[in-house]
Amino acid sequence: MALYQPLRLLEMIVYHRENAAIMRIKEVKSLYPYQFLFSDVHKSSIALFINEVINKAVKEESHAKELCDFLINSLIALDQSQRPENFHLTFLIQLSRYLGFGPQNAHEVLGGRLVSAEDEIILQQLLESDVVHTAMDYLSRKNLLEAMLRFYSSHIENFGEMKSVQVLHDVLS
Repeated sequence: MALYQPLRLLEMIVYHRENAAIMRIKEVKSLYPYQFLFSDVHKSSIALFINEVINKAVKEESHAKELCDFLINSLIALDQSQRPENFHLTFLIQLSRYLGFGPQNAHEVLGGRLVSAEDEIILQQLLESDVVHTAMDYLSRKNLLEAMLRFYSSHIENFGEMKSVQVLHDVLS
């Protein structure tokens, strides 16, 4: 049962039957055994958030191979990350590109909403390199996360409220 936990990376051999909604699993094994993802409270909180985002945002199977590779690589990177506190922000930006609405500049994400000049610069850095080169405090991280979630809500029908955001705020504060 431990293999079937949310976000576990699995290799599976599955029998597909036409006209059947349920597939039969012949073989299953771990693709990548996490070292820290479930034992580190910061990483597990980010994983909880990522899981909720995936469930709300990924609805189609277009570009399934590329999206799957991205998700696998992202989860492995999170597990191996030395400083994961901004990982969820870069994940949201990168995922939006796979979903077809990736922003080109900070103004697209902010949509006319005012944030500090420093936060706008950090967001632009994230968009350009997917890495934050400057230190980000809790308030900046919170403001940019809210901006990214509003951006997602404007592009994904019925995206709704994220229940894991409060957990993320509490753990990363």
